[in-house]
Amino acid sequence: MTAQTSRTPGTPGTQQPYEIVERALDLSRADGCVVIADEHSTANLRWAGNALTTNGVTRGRTLTVIATVDGAQGTASGVVSRSAVTADDLEPLVRAAEAAARTAGPAEDAQPLVKGVAASPDFTDAPAETSSAVFADFAPALGEAFAAARAGGRELYGFANHELVSSYVGTSTGLRLRHDQPNGTLELNAKSPDRTKSAWAGRATRDFRDVDPGALGEELARRLGWAERRIELPAGRYETLLPPTAVADLLIYQFWSSGARDAAEGRTVFSKPGGGTRVGEKVAGLPLTLRGDPDEPGLECAPFVVARTSGDDQSVFDNGLPVVATDWIRDGELTRLPTSRYTAGLTGLPVAPAVGNLILDGGGERSLEEMVAGTERGLLLTCLWYIREVDPATLLMTGLTRDGVYLVEHGEVVGEVNNFRFNESPVDLLGRAVEAGRTGKTLPREWSDYFTRAAMPPLRVPDFNMSSVSPGV
Repeated sequence: MTAQTSRTPGTPGTQQPYEIVERALDLSRADGCVVIADEHSTANLRWAGNALTTNGVTRGRTLTVIATVDGAQGTASGVVSRSAVTADDLEPLVRAAEAAARTAGPAEDAQPLVKGVAASPDFTDAPAETSSAVFADFAPALGEAFAAARAGGRELYGFANHELVSSYVGTSTGLRLRHDQPNGTLELNAKSPDRTKSAWAGRATRDFRDVDPGALGEELARRLGWAERRIELPAGRYETLLPPTAVADLLIYQFWSSGARDAAEGRTVFSKPGGGTRVGEKVAGLPLTLRGDPDEPGLECAPFVVARTSGDDQSVFDNGLPVVATDWIRDGELTRLPTSRYTAGLTGLPVAPAVGNLILDGGGERSLEEMVAGTERGLLLTCLWYIREVDPATLLMTGLTRDGVYLVEHGEVVGEVNNFRFNESPVDLLGRAVEAGRTGKTLPREWSDYFTRAAMPPLRVPDFNMSSVSPGV
């Protein structure tokens, strides 16, 4: 095992992040200024063949300066971000942002900078940091999982990653805000020695205290046991049980594709024929609620906008705008689409900044195992991957199944079947789903590098479209 540690020049030990923010604001000569300091720290473990291979700890700082300049034609903005920023780098960075604003045309999304938000009480505190200590209990339990896998003739591969980002936001209108975001992921693969059988499990966590690698190893051993019998099936439409991770991957992409402006301009599945949006329409047959909440237990995220760039329904002018609990779909009805202040005015919809988590509620109390037991004949998926958009007008997507597709007959898994390529729209799936199980935290496998804070139920779809057979494992 090798250890890797890096420290970026200019990280804590030179100036605290809040001091950097204050100094950058003092240096500003623009009409308006927003400064965002992000302090990053990560710790990770990797393993292969039932043995740890590497571990590492990193630290870093990124500073973003947003300058706004008023002109006869409107307000322009300039954004410059740099890493490893020290005190000597501040003035050139601020001047670069101001120069970018002065050479840019008026910003379409220009709004007055946010003001009147109470300061974070910990704004002047040192940033939070992670370290290898986050794995103090997890690593020994992982070693026990390795031993169990060796004894059972299996090999475990995977990684655990923990990140802590402290974001400090200061503005020329007086905002002083700070948010600490922990984010942990575990991905575990079990393989047969000949690599012909593979099973996957993943978990999202804030601190690794709620992750049990031994239990995950036992779950994967059971799935490899199911794979001892191989059954070939053709492409077609099958009753399919989608586990929470697959539901999350599909609905996260749906959320990313639900911006109010694109919908109002007729470019998405949420556009109403003839003009406007589908807000107020039923989009799910079951009484499901898709929501975000910065205070959701275990899935907490930033309670204010942190925007380092403008685009779609996000605006740098909205930095510091409060983010509140929002129902995107309530009892099956589309109720909100993400907006910035600018696109809310453009579309006539309420201001609704995107929330950094996604929860689907309203299902039943049955677990995925209980739903399997209630299945006469159907497919049980493990996860989806290589998901790509085919048609934005319907949000038709394609992708592949991976690491285990199993045939269920008379309430029991009877073997593993071949993988498939699928073609489905998540919006259409919500309309056709006939059962939702119990909601729980899950790790979206496809989007785990970008979005991890999700809670989803398993879904039963009576006619999931497996469009072709895939030769993958």
